[in-house]
Amino acid sequence: MTDILNDIDAQETSEWLDALATILEDEGTERAQFIIKKITEQARKEGVKLPTDINTNYINTIPLSKQPDYPGDVKLEQRIRSIIRWNAIMIVMRASKKELDLGGHMASYQSAAAFYEVCFNHFFRAPNENDGGDLVYYQGHISPGIYARAFLEGRLSAEQLDNFRQEVDGKGIPSYPHPKLLPEFWQFPTVSMGLGPIAAIYQARFLKYLDGRDLKDTSNQRVYAFLGDGEMDEPESRGSLSFAAREKLDNLCFLINCNLQRLDGPVMGNGSIIQELEGLFHGAGWNVVKVIWGSNWDSLLAQDASGKLLQLMEETVDGDYQTFKSKDGAYVREHFFGKYPETAALVATWTDQEIFALKRGGHDSSKLYAAFKNAQDTQGKPTVILAKTVKGYGMGAAAEGKNIAHGVKKMNESHIQSLRDRLGLQDLLSDENAATLPYLTLEEGSAEYKYLHGHREALLGYTPKRSPKFSEKLAIPTLEKFAPLLQEQKREISTTMAYVRILNLLLKDKGIGKNIVPIIADEGRTFGMEGLFRQVGIYNPDGQAYTPEDRGVVSYYKETKSGQVLQEGINELGSMSSWVAAATSYSTNDLPMIPFYIYYSMFGFQRIGDMAWMAGDQQARGFLLGATAGRTTLNGEGLQHEDGHSHIQANTIPNCISYDPTFAYELAVIVQDGIERMYGEKQENIYYYLTVMNENYAMPAMPEGVEEGIRKGIYKLQSHTGSSKVQLLSSGSIMNEVRRAAVILSEEYDVASDIFSVTSFNELTREGQDVERHNMLNPEADQKVAYITQVLGNEPTIAATDYMKNYAEQVRAFIPGDSYKVLGTDGFGRSDSRENLRRHFEVNAEYVVVAALTELAKRGDIERAVVTQAIAKFAIDVNKTNPLFA
Repeated sequence: MTDILNDIDAQETSEWLDALATILEDEGTERAQFIIKKITEQARKEGVKLPTDINTNYINTIPLSKQPDYPGDVKLEQRIRSIIRWNAIMIVMRASKKELDLGGHMASYQSAAAFYEVCFNHFFRAPNENDGGDLVYYQGHISPGIYARAFLEGRLSAEQLDNFRQEVDGKGIPSYPHPKLLPEFWQFPTVSMGLGPIAAIYQARFLKYLDGRDLKDTSNQRVYAFLGDGEMDEPESRGSLSFAAREKLDNLCFLINCNLQRLDGPVMGNGSIIQELEGLFHGAGWNVVKVIWGSNWDSLLAQDASGKLLQLMEETVDGDYQTFKSKDGAYVREHFFGKYPETAALVATWTDQEIFALKRGGHDSSKLYAAFKNAQDTQGKPTVILAKTVKGYGMGAAAEGKNIAHGVKKMNESHIQSLRDRLGLQDLLSDENAATLPYLTLEEGSAEYKYLHGHREALLGYTPKRSPKFSEKLAIPTLEKFAPLLQEQKREISTTMAYVRILNLLLKDKGIGKNIVPIIADEGRTFGMEGLFRQVGIYNPDGQAYTPEDRGVVSYYKETKSGQVLQEGINELGSMSSWVAAATSYSTNDLPMIPFYIYYSMFGFQRIGDMAWMAGDQQARGFLLGATAGRTTLNGEGLQHEDGHSHIQANTIPNCISYDPTFAYELAVIVQDGIERMYGEKQENIYYYLTVMNENYAMPAMPEGVEEGIRKGIYKLQSHTGSSKVQLLSSGSIMNEVRRAAVILSEEYDVASDIFSVTSFNELTREGQDVERHNMLNPEADQKVAYITQVLGNEPTIAATDYMKNYAEQVRAFIPGDSYKVLGTDGFGRSDSRENLRRHFEVNAEYVVVAALTELAKRGDIERAVVTQAIAKFAIDVNKTNPLFA
């Protein structure tokens, strides 16, 4: 305050300070604390806002006296920024002229242009041979501005800009930051909103993790996340703020564009979003920098001897601030400054034009540079910059400060001319030329051209830029590395335990052991992984400042700066964010890391589905493991824990490869193949979802020659003899019910069977659909046959899984013959014994037998009475409620 407001009674101030000094000298600190406490209590009663409150005054955090000199040429930068702002609007308008209903957003970038240009000219380090450069999460709706700058740099063509949001034929550029669609440009997807903030936090932490493990020097890298004030409504935007402070992520900077508007209207019309966010971030332990007022407010604040201007700023609500910027200077004079005689006097000699030209801080390069420099220099905590702007800044009557600004994608001729004039581009654009919506370029050799390219050269190159491949060649372990899992297991184990054994083998591997990233959401002991705590340690940037309670046992809880395990607590979204950061390290850091994140399968896709889709967009590579999968394997937990649908959800993500293995050897084959596909020569942009169970049973040795079938999704496991014949398909925990059913069919009904282990109905479906597409489009070529069709015979086929019927139903089109019956676990989960649950969901051995006999009866191979007798024999209640509705 003393840096900005004049001390109206210096003598009185001095007397108060002298009184405090006397108390301290004569009576000590305890008495001084007591007096200050009493004064504070009385001040609060009287409604006095205290500097100790979580909010500071509604002014810039960095006073003019502490503002560093701006290192750039403000006029040149403004000129370049104006051209970029023009081109950004032209991208959307030219696309809109095609009448393709493409949509687009113009107003968001206009409010944010100064943020990005200050950073492009002075902060954003490009990826280079030493590190991955700064990692930037661009606000999704401002993409036209980033494209416009890349065009000015010569990195994108006019044809690409003209095909904004027109990607079908491969010539266009995507609506938002999408690495999948522009793989050498965008690094991070930030739409849906809310994904950017939490992903940025865990990305910053992952850089610290790499540095802590001495895998890569990331000390020069910073993570920037550009967010909207409306976006901060999302729980994902706020949920991990205290985590960022706890981890001391001083390599992280949020900038929140506080233009006070959502799509429909004000973010907080009756209050102040900046003050709310300041309290939120201060309380979470962040360094908060408010950039509210531009430089031309400094003189007014310095003259505010009465404090009335400061009072007026603080009591004006956001809804009114928005209205002021949608009007004119006369309106602001009357309805803002005119509220008090003291504030009216401050602008009495100002023109209406000068009043309306008062900038908000988010449009002032000097104020923004000071904020970003403060963030760069702050040690030990992350920084958030709260920058106040105007939505649709410079767009005038077309959008500026209006509720409709977010969706505006067209402007009439007068609006275009007004925009040109506001941007100061009259020398480049006549009225006639402006109406043609041209893109503007920089003349090679011009001052602007040299400035733009020179500053990027000083910052090591151009950005955004993404590397689709990593340069280091990894020594991928062969299947022989997993030999202990390919043999018959000496005791009954679960597939979860098989996974733990695989993970231990990988961690000890000399080639890729250091690249493995185990991630746990506070369930390590549940999954039998506590041995990793001692073996490789849990990452903590502060190490372990306490003696753990279980220090005397072998697998004690060990935290260390060089720990390899990421233990994220009860936090699926944070864990998934860490997994994405690790799974894309091959691109962001040119350092391939292989993450394995294991979690209760029910808390996977349905809890973090948007993040899983984002992982596909970001071209993640790694393993997700849904543990205790299936609707009947986790018998004691009930409805919210029993998963019967995660494989269906996994199949909605095109580059997610999913398997439901039954045996240890299947899991080993799949993991080895996955590592080879993702991190070997091909470097495929895929990731894996594997389901594992907590049910212990015998694990046989791998039959000879089944590796290809395991990878493709199906192979014959075993056969039983009999007169009639059926085919039995299963996976995961229900496989043993099917194997038991096969014995009953053979021994009690003289029915032979071939049992097929289906490691992935999803992969079989995708392959079969691809075959059908090929055959449809190539009618005269040799017709292909789906893999599952090649493997199966024409006998009646029964499939039983621990998932919804749709999981196995999807291969129906590729089943030979005319008989296919699917059993599944449709309906809500519930708690009971596994035996009772499988009877309830009608997937136990007895139901498999009845289903097989039913299909044989339909074909006339047996009498229908045999089915009726079997139903009675197995005490099946034909009147019980369908489990779908139970």
